[in-house]
Formats: sequence, structure tokens, C-alpha cells
Amino acid sequence: MKITLHVWRQKDVNSVGKMQRREVNDISQDMSFLEMLDKVNEDIIIEGGEPIAFDHDCREGICGMCSMMINGRAHGPDDGTTTCQLHMRSFQDGDAIHIEPFRARAFPVVRDLVVDRSSFDRIVQAGGFISANTGGCQDANSQLIPKIDSDLAMDAAACIGCGACVASCPNGSAMLFVAAKMGHLANLPQGQPERYTRARNMITQMDAEGFGACSNHYECEASCPKDIPVTFIGDMNRDVLKANTCSSAK
Repeated sequence: MKITLHVWRQKDVNSVGKMQRREVNDISQDMSFLEMLDKVNEDIIIEGGEPIAFDHDCREGICGMCSMMINGRAHGPDDGTTTCQLHMRSFQDGDAIHIEPFRARAFPVVRDLVVDRSSFDRIVQAGGFISANTGGCQDANSQLIPKIDSDLAMDAAACIGCGACVASCPNGSAMLFVAAKMGHLANLPQGQPERYTRARNMITQMDAEGFGACSNHYECEASCPKDIPVTFIGDMNRDVLKANTCSSAK
């Protein structure tokens, strides 16, 4: 395959970036998108240039690091797919591919395609955990949990924190991410003692990080590589409402 790349290049957080065009040859359809970028970087290094900076780690769709906008869509054209799981067979010979970093006020660009998503970490630190001392490991069946609840918790826990929901939302909202992090605990008995303080603290931190408000565009759900539904946002809003109105919600 032969493709034309238009890649965002930015030296650092204080520099002005721009799109850089590059013709790329001998691309196999069996390459993953990141393997294609690896080849491009090898060519750039041989030429004596600076390679394209991009985040990656597991390359198995688990870590959420490989976050970039591809032709205007988070993670590229395939549904339910991370960038590292995207293959070049999703494109045609001669295609032009535009690659940019995630765009959001709370995700400042560090370099090229790399953004700082530590705001997500601070939201989780604000309440995305349980603080009960459990002692030794208990038997898995000692506390029975209805299957519908465990399935919901697992659906929410599938969130990998990639930030596609934020990058796709016109308002740069992190509501789906926060809802998922609340939801996987809210549907389990272990998450009940701190349920409402968790909701209050995480929403407060989300607002402090500068994320926008949800306005029901549903772009977050459409771009989520783990297909997490927006119904979790409704559940989260109910918990936040209870946390802010009920004196018994602690």
C-alpha cells in the first residue's frame, strides 16, 4: 500500500504545532496502525529526523495508551477498536490519513500525538476506590451477588481510561469515564459504604480539572473502544443528586 500521512507535529507543550505531510510506501495491509507508525519512524530516523512521538504500551487493547484521532475519529474508523487493534486493511491504497492528538482543554498536548491525561488519574484518586479493610482474601462465593449486578459492574470496569469519550465530545466532557469508574463500584456490595461520597468527590474533581458538561450528544458512547453505554451516566447523575440532596448520603 501507498498512503499519504498528515501528522500533527508539536515540539512541546509551549510550541505551536502544525500538520506535516509524508508519503509512505510499502505498507502491508496486515500491519497494525502502530506498526505502520513504527515503520514511518524508522524511515525518519534513517533520514536524520525526529520520530513521531505517540503513546503505546500493551498493544493489546488493554492499557488505553494508544489514543489518537484518525481522520477525525478517536481510535480510527472501526467500532469498538483501540488504535493498536486497528489494522491497515481498514484503509485503501492511496488513502490520505490525518492523525492528530486528542483535543481537550483537560488533555494538554505534550508532544506530537502525546497528551497529558493525568487529570483522569486525579479523578480516580478523588474517589474511585474502596477504603474498607478486608483482611485476608475471602472465598469468592462468600458474598453472593446477583448476576445482573455483576454483569453491570464488569461492563463498567471494562473502561480503559483512554479518553476517547472526552476527545469525541463537543464539550470535552469526561462524564462517561467518571460514570464507568463509579458504576463498577456502585453495582457491587463493596462499593456501597462510600457510594455517595464517591460520587460527590469524583464529580467535584472532574469539574476542577476543566472538563465540559454533558449535553447528550452520545459521541462518547459511539467512540468508546469498549462499547460502554451512556446509561451509566444516568446512574451516576442519580447518585450525585442523592449525594447533594440527602443528608443520609455519606
